[in-house]
Amino acid sequence: MTCAPLIDPFARPITYLRVSVTDRCDFRCTYCMVEHMQFLPKADLLTLEELDRLCSAFIGLGVRKLRVTGGEPLVRRGIMEFFRAMSRHLGAGLDELTLTTNGSQLRRFAAELAECGIRRVNVSLDTLDADKFAQITRWGRLNQVLDGLRAAQDAGLRVKINTVALKGFNEDELLDLVGWCGDQGFDLTFIEVMPMGEMEGEMRLDQYWPLIDLRACLAQQFTLTDLAERTGGPARYVRLAETGQKIGFITPLTHNFCESCNRVRVTCTGELFMCLGQEDRADLRAPLRASRDDAALTDAIRAAIARKPKGHDFDYSRQTVSGQMSRHMSHTGG
Repeated sequence: MTCAPLIDPFARPITYLRVSVTDRCDFRCTYCMVEHMQFLPKADLLTLEELDRLCSAFIGLGVRKLRVTGGEPLVRRGIMEFFRAMSRHLGAGLDELTLTTNGSQLRRFAAELAECGIRRVNVSLDTLDADKFAQITRWGRLNQVLDGLRAAQDAGLRVKINTVALKGFNEDELLDLVGWCGDQGFDLTFIEVMPMGEMEGEMRLDQYWPLIDLRACLAQQFTLTDLAERTGGPARYVRLAETGQKIGFITPLTHNFCESCNRVRVTCTGELFMCLGQEDRADLRAPLRASRDDAALTDAIRAAIARKPKGHDFDYSRQTVSGQMSRHMSHTGG
């Protein structure tokens, strides 16, 4: 018997699940978390077996793409057990299993990830300058990430670089990042900084670089052609005629992508967020632990999807931060 798929109140099928497996990270990126984070007690986190059961329930309800996030997912102890478990769904309901990572642990895990059926990874990288990298990540080492990227390529993984556009920080590296990604064979997506976490509004405004301005800078150097292509996420893509590169833009503020939103997020504690930019959530941990049967869990998922909002309220207009979320980006995995 096939379960009815998940459809939200605005007739959008929910086919994409982002699941955070840990709130911990070996970096402390300034736009993601404070330097001295108070992480969750380990007892509050879902076990790997519970994460397996929860994700499997979503796949049974029509989720076709599963992205594993954190924090940094590869710092969770035993995480490859989870990837190996999830790989059983590939070709049996699940079209794609992937992850977003800071790249620090890719040298260690890239080959195993490929063996689990992962074909591509997203790697967060905001600068190619080692000193600036240490500044933005606080604890990170650029050479370790670059080595991880080489390991990913050696393992046959396709790499997409995610770069947060930060005014006054990486504006001057725009062409360098584009050229480097082209030389390496990496796709590149730029992301607007979002108002999340315990950050002063003025700091967010100082960091905010609208991607419409970034795109205009690119258009001075390249011929940009809009692409109709969608990859199941929020990015909109252009092709650079001169290099053939595909460049993505994720613009939650200057041009939101809510009308086509097909995704939800589950935290490492089992909270289901129906929208990244809203505080409404549903507790899936309680029904998950209440019974070995998935009926209550499935009912809770369906009830939550019935509350999925039309969109978020992020706004930096009029030099104020609106729709700011109190939780850190690391809590919901981006």
